[in-house]
Amino acid sequence: MVREFQQDNYWALILGGSSGLGLATAKKLAQHGMNICVVHRSRKSEIPGIHENFDEIKNHGVEFISFNINAFKAEERLKVIDSLKLELGDKGRIRTLVHSVAKGNLKPMIATDKPALKNDDFHLTIDAMAISLYDWTKVVFDERLFADDARLISFTSEGNTKAWPNYAAVSAAKVTLEAITRNIALEFAPYGIRANCVQAGVTDTSSLRAIPGSQEIINHSLKRNPFKRLTLPENVADVVYLLSKDEAAWINGCIIPVDGGEHIN
Repeated sequence: MVREFQQDNYWALILGGSSGLGLATAKKLAQHGMNICVVHRSRKSEIPGIHENFDEIKNHGVEFISFNINAFKAEERLKVIDSLKLELGDKGRIRTLVHSVAKGNLKPMIATDKPALKNDDFHLTIDAMAISLYDWTKVVFDERLFADDARLISFTSEGNTKAWPNYAAVSAAKVTLEAITRNIALEFAPYGIRANCVQAGVTDTSSLRAIPGSQEIINHSLKRNPFKRLTLPENVADVVYLLSKDEAAWINGCIIPVDGGEHIN
């Protein structure tokens, strides 16, 4: 295994890295020598399993720290940044920031037997799943913790262009996330920062299972995908790894499908 990131004392800051795409990404980057900082929000009952996964990351011989906090509160964000500054010291820098946050309201617009989507639901979802990318990017930038050649990677979905029942707030958040990513790609480029969105195919994660009718989405995707299987978290993590390499420096401001061709069918 080539550990190309180790010699530069690079770090990955992964928002939402205790499960799903974020966790798979943390494991992949650690295999290649990148130090890992995971920010997550997990229930007490989930901690034992999460720590097993974190131990697997540590076994790759990299530095590792984690924070079980509310990543959307400014004061919590600053606590993480202060700790990171001490951990990174004079030489460590954040090469890759991964936004893998899945917090939103999955409600129908019209309902008679359950709560329907309200204005506040949109605000909460967009703030958590989109605007938080800018909040974290700005504070890391202001504290000068980014590497000279840094990579920002966020995760979007086909909900950016297609309507699914109960997905309106998350869909709006994904579109907002992509717009913010594009502008980061433009306005932060003079400072050596590249920003891209990975559009993952349907992946069997806890976030997918939370969507009402998720089994129908899975069944449809299995028929539609050219390879007749779902996207795996590891497939997405592989692309984050590729985007973190030196050779990917000229990829900027893109929405990159990682779905085995699912989107073409």
